[in-house]
This record gives sequence, C-alpha cells and structure tokens, in this order.
Amino acid sequence: MSIGNVMSVINSSLNDLNRAQSSQAESIKRIATGTKYYSPANGASEYAIVQRIYNNIGSVTQSNSNTQTTNAMLNVAAGAVNNTINSLSSLKQTLISAANGTNSNSDVAALQESVNQTLSQIDSNAQITYNGQSLLDGSQSIQVSSDNGYETINLGDMSTAGLGLTDSEGNSNITLGDLSDLGTAIDTVDTALNTALDQATSIGAAQKGLEYQSANYTTMEENLYEAVSTLDDTDIAAESVNNASANAQSQVALWAVKQGMQALSKEVGSLGELYTHNPNAAYNLLS
Repeated sequence: MSIGNVMSVINSSLNDLNRAQSSQAESIKRIATGTKYYSPANGASEYAIVQRIYNNIGSVTQSNSNTQTTNAMLNVAAGAVNNTINSLSSLKQTLISAANGTNSNSDVAALQESVNQTLSQIDSNAQITYNGQSLLDGSQSIQVSSDNGYETINLGDMSTAGLGLTDSEGNSNITLGDLSDLGTAIDTVDTALNTALDQATSIGAAQKGLEYQSANYTTMEENLYEAVSTLDDTDIAAESVNNASANAQSQVALWAVKQGMQALSKEVGSLGELYTHNPNAAYNLLS
C-alpha cells in the first residue's frame, strides 16, 4: 500500500473518530441537561418554541403567586370584618337590653361601658394590617396583577367613623342616656351591620374568584409543563443507546487510526530503506 493510500485511510478514520466523539458529546450533554434543545444549534425553531413556553410558565407561575398572596391578604381582612359583624350584633343586643325600662342607673352605666368597649373593639378590628398595609381604614384598594392585566378589589372603611357609629371627631353616636334615642341608635347599628355584611360579601366573592383564578393558573402551568416536557425532555433510554453506539464507533475509528499510523510507519521505514538503495524508485513511489 502506498503512503498516499495509507494517509487516505488515516484521514478517513480521523473523520469517523471526530464524528463519533461529537455524537457522543452531544448525547452526554442531552443526558446531563435533561433537554434536547438546550441551544439554538440543536434546532433553532424548536429552541425558540421551548423558550417561549418556559417564559409563559414563568408568567403564569408569578400570576398564580400574586393571586394566592392577595387571597391570603383578603383572608386576614375577612377575619377582621367577621369580628366587626359579631361586635355589631353584640352592640345591637346591648341596645335592645338598654331599652328595658326596668334598668337602674347603674345598669345603664354598665351597658354604656359595654357599648364603649364594643366601639373600641370595632376600631381595633379596622386597624388590622397585612405586610405593613392597613386593610380596613378605607385607604386600601388591592390590585391583583395577572396575564390579563389588573383587577382592583376595594376595601371600605370599617372603623366606627366609617360605619357611622361615631362622628368626625370620634364622639360616639350611641348613647344610652335617653331611651327615646335608642330607636335611632338601633337603626344606626343596623345600617353599620348592613355595611359590614356587604363588605364581607364582596370580600368573599373576590376570594372565590381568586381561588377559581388560581385553580386555572395551576391547570395552565401543568399543561405548559406537560407540553414542554413532551417537546424538550431527553429520552434517556434512547440517548443512552446513542451514547453507547457513538462510543463503540469512536473505539473502532480510534483503532483504525492506530492501525493506519502503524502502517504509515512501516511504509515510511520501507521507503527509507528503498531510498538508500534506489533513490529514483523511492521518488517514484512518492510522486
């Protein structure tokens, strides 16, 4: 075999070796990353699709987190409003009890103290906060961000002033000194109770909507993960077979290169010996 033929075999074997090693490296990378399209070089259009899906997953996940956080905030507000409703119910019972004409002055004084304590409790409920934000002082409008924009949830003023139980200066509108005023006081409490019930209803409706929205986000997230998994997840079994095949091809190509190098060494040695005895013949072999 001429040196040219030997070199041709070596070059062909080296090309086979490079292809096998490249294929093996690709299989190892896919197994290690768990993805088929970890780079645009693996498929530009597929890579773009996968990245868009991952971006959508991130958006949906964050929207779901926002929804759940807002629901937790509303849950705190709902608890405080329910406490206010209970306080107003208790206050109405106190007023009805005060309307009993058999009460002594000390009884009326005790009932008035109960009224004052209840009003104080209602104001305490209205001071509830979440993450440093006041919820029921009339200043809170909660915005929930989502893929579709923003949803605003308004929380009313649940303080005694906001409910009409005290005036703008904080003076109580509920006094038991004159029985003739008790009817008006009871009407005032009924109005406040209706306001609190309306607030509880609106919070409950908002929470229901947020729970439904969160469930939708969870379903969307699961579907997106399933889609990207189908498209991008590495088939470990198949890639393991590819890796083993590429490794075998690499070993065969490497053996062929070694054999070629040995043959080349032998041919070069023979050529050197021929050159010593017949230079022209040696030149003819190289030409």
